[in-house]
Amino acid sequence: MSNHPTPYSAAAQASQRLAQLGLVINALLAVVKLVAGLVGNAYALVADAIESGTDIIGSVVVWGGLRIASRDPDDRYPFGYGRAEALAGAVVSALMFGAAAGISIEAIREIRTPHHAPAPWTLGVLAVVIVVKEILAKKVLQVSEGSGSVAAAADGWHHRADAITSAAAFIGIAVAIVGGPGWEPADDWAALVAAGIIAINAGVLLRTALGDLMDRAPGATVQRLVSQAALETPGVLAIEKLKIRKTGTAYYVDIHVQAEPSMTLHDAHILSGIVKSAIRQRIPAAAGVLIHMEPYDTTNA
Repeated sequence: MSNHPTPYSAAAQASQRLAQLGLVINALLAVVKLVAGLVGNAYALVADAIESGTDIIGSVVVWGGLRIASRDPDDRYPFGYGRAEALAGAVVSALMFGAAAGISIEAIREIRTPHHAPAPWTLGVLAVVIVVKEILAKKVLQVSEGSGSVAAAADGWHHRADAITSAAAFIGIAVAIVGGPGWEPADDWAALVAAGIIAINAGVLLRTALGDLMDRAPGATVQRLVSQAALETPGVLAIEKLKIRKTGTAYYVDIHVQAEPSMTLHDAHILSGIVKSAIRQRIPAAAGVLIHMEPYDTTNA
């Protein structure tokens, strides 16, 4: 139905594959950390396992959001399904808030309850987890930059939050082991600090996702590129209005360009097509470009 190009790319497909990989890795790590935490008497590790559990759900949500966002526009959704991606990012952020709250409550309970120090071997488990999660986070975030995917960025920061949680747990358990008697709650305090870090990351991600859902204007770079593409087109004398919104990984541009008032309707139509092509060449992710031709007027230019 639509003549718009599909706002889906190899980078977006890579995001889907990484979401699937993250799902498998998170499931394995969650089991390992939960067993190690319970056996090794390390609540920070148990809290880390809980965070990995939310990662599992988050990866499923991101994968689903990316799959829906990849659909072509149709009669029911003429602007495409891109916002499913931002919605997925918001859901992941909410999951991170929930995990932070749950970890905080349990950490405070553990701090108030006398218990034994964690087993030293749990540090080895955490070291492996930190390396694996940081590598996965870097890969996902690198792909998200290429695709402009909010959901993929949320997934990447979710992985990084897990690595940060594991790092905090590592420090807390190390302090509890080295400090000896009286320092047993150190890993619980580490879990509490990690929960705060997770909540902060969740807030940043939620703000980004809500911005896309509410049609927040993109950064100045995108607007400058669109303006330059239009103004550098021969025949365009000025820009009257410019509105850009982001839907998923795609941009939709609404621009009013001014041309010579004596220009015929036929010539104006041809010029609008040239401007549209120029903008799409400058911004390949511009899935929709609506050109309004206006007579040149120095007062409104």
